[in-house]
Amino acid sequence: MAIGDLALGQEQGISVVQDAANRVVNDFSIQVATVNGSGSQSANSVLLKSIFGMGVPVSGKNLFPSNIAGLPTWFTIRASKDGYVARRKYIDLLVAMNPETAKDDILALPGHGVAIYDESLNLKQYRDDVVCYPVPFDKITAAVCPEAKLRKLVRNMVYVGVVAQLLEIDMNCVEAALKKQFAKKQKALDLNFGAVKAGAAYFAEHLTKQDPFFIEHMNATAGKIVIDGNSASGLGAVFAGVTVVAWYPITPSTSVVEATIEYLKRYRVTEDGKATFAVVQAEDELAAIGMVLGAGWSGARSMTATSGPGISLMAEFSGLGYFAEIPGVIFDVQRTGPSTGMPTRTSQADLLSTAFLSHGDTKHVVLLPGSVKECFEFGYQAFDLAERLQTPIFVLSDLDLGMNNWMSDPFVYPDKPLDRGKVLTAEDLNRLGGFARYKDVDGDAIGYRTLPGTDHPKAAYFTRGSGHNESAAYTEKPDEYVAVMERLARKFDTARTLVPAPVVERSTGSRIGIIAYGTSHYAIVESLDQIKKVHDLDIDYLRVRAYPFNDEVDEFVAAHDRIYVVEQDRDGQLASLLKLDLPAEHVTKLRSILHFNGLPIDAESVTSELVTKEGL
Repeated sequence: MAIGDLALGQEQGISVVQDAANRVVNDFSIQVATVNGSGSQSANSVLLKSIFGMGVPVSGKNLFPSNIAGLPTWFTIRASKDGYVARRKYIDLLVAMNPETAKDDILALPGHGVAIYDESLNLKQYRDDVVCYPVPFDKITAAVCPEAKLRKLVRNMVYVGVVAQLLEIDMNCVEAALKKQFAKKQKALDLNFGAVKAGAAYFAEHLTKQDPFFIEHMNATAGKIVIDGNSASGLGAVFAGVTVVAWYPITPSTSVVEATIEYLKRYRVTEDGKATFAVVQAEDELAAIGMVLGAGWSGARSMTATSGPGISLMAEFSGLGYFAEIPGVIFDVQRTGPSTGMPTRTSQADLLSTAFLSHGDTKHVVLLPGSVKECFEFGYQAFDLAERLQTPIFVLSDLDLGMNNWMSDPFVYPDKPLDRGKVLTAEDLNRLGGFARYKDVDGDAIGYRTLPGTDHPKAAYFTRGSGHNESAAYTEKPDEYVAVMERLARKFDTARTLVPAPVVERSTGSRIGIIAYGTSHYAIVESLDQIKKVHDLDIDYLRVRAYPFNDEVDEFVAAHDRIYVVEQDRDGQLASLLKLDLPAEHVTKLRSILHFNGLPIDAESVTSELVTKEGL
């Protein structure tokens, strides 16, 4: 498939490009079309970080296949002087390195776009309204790389040099990015930088710039970092003091655990080389969450990471954690479904299934990070909430946030001590004389617990997934069962006051509002600017960051005549949760804007649908 296929959502757009006389500076998108397994990831990372090094806000999104090497993959880099990082619906500059998709790739370019390609492909024959730069990549690569087995990898660095020369990217920034990419590998650094310089030299000597695109120095990235959401989540878990990690590999969550393991090995090993943590790769996701709950019951801070299919397998144990009130943290990096779906495409379609995961009356606390910074922050806050509320906590990101690189402010070291919740010690039991495990003593519906090994005759209790009363004794008495279930419902209301509050990102006094969560945020921010600029229409915007929702959500809906709920799923799952939570008279205010083709949502799609529904 090519970037122009409707299945990939890359529809032709109206280009902002006219000719080389109209400079377009720090405001365009680059698409590199390669094949999976060709080693292009390093080259694309260097190109992105070179633009970042120029002080220009930048974002990168990788569209890769879910199966074998050799299939098409595309990497998009967006430079935006205004700081927009959502996917653009169309691209401006194509680097066509995959012969199988090259024709379709150039046909998908908007008029007056730019194409860099191997000269043997002769793509000029397909478009007379596109600026074409043919480059003899194999000839250049052979000249700088004597070892034939390395040429496939080095070839990618040649296009980095071509693009750098074309856009006038500072070569010092490219070199700095290469040094980060190949730290402590001087031979690799020299070889790859040689390829970059060769590509730049070829463009300078043999081609004439005919397009308007330029990268110029800015100062918009000073003090910023670039990181993916999965690494940020793993770092947050380590800051939370996680000591037990049980998991089963699944795209796109695997790198959450890989990052966590890397940080644990770096920071959780004693001077004599002993690990203070345990990582277990289980036989499946069901076993993984069982281990997480067992560790949480014993007092360890424990976690797992998975995606939709794994969430489905965790249903029964999730219900046990909810009913027996056992802490644990589950990171769900969402991908498209149902079933296997499209494993390497992004989605927000796990929200409903996760919120009510398990049979019977079950409601889970779900955190909804919208940035890599929040992946880090919610990554450690989830463990505090799990122990304070004595329940499994789910952290829902998505493939776009989890696996792609995002620019961010540096993370802030947590300023509060760990919250272990209501844990009774032997001294507490001496003072109290005993306790009832599931009794609401403080009015917040959260009971007190002891940890295994507490040296006191009154410390023991039986943890039950079957019917139990406030003393943890087995029961099938209707009134005692009802009492426990009603207390769990009240505990969920307590959670409303503890989870991250929603953020009103834009408040203008408009009668129209938008509600969304997660990575939909970036398209919405850009869309609101588009609507204001073109239609002079103000729209308010609230971003929810957790379920259960708190009173601010109700107040936001009450203050508007129409609410557009923007989300990346087919069935309007966030809208459904809101309808269950809102007063009946406010439900009719909700309207859905849905995006579920597997690509990250783009601003143009939001703008188009909202403008149409508003009759503008």
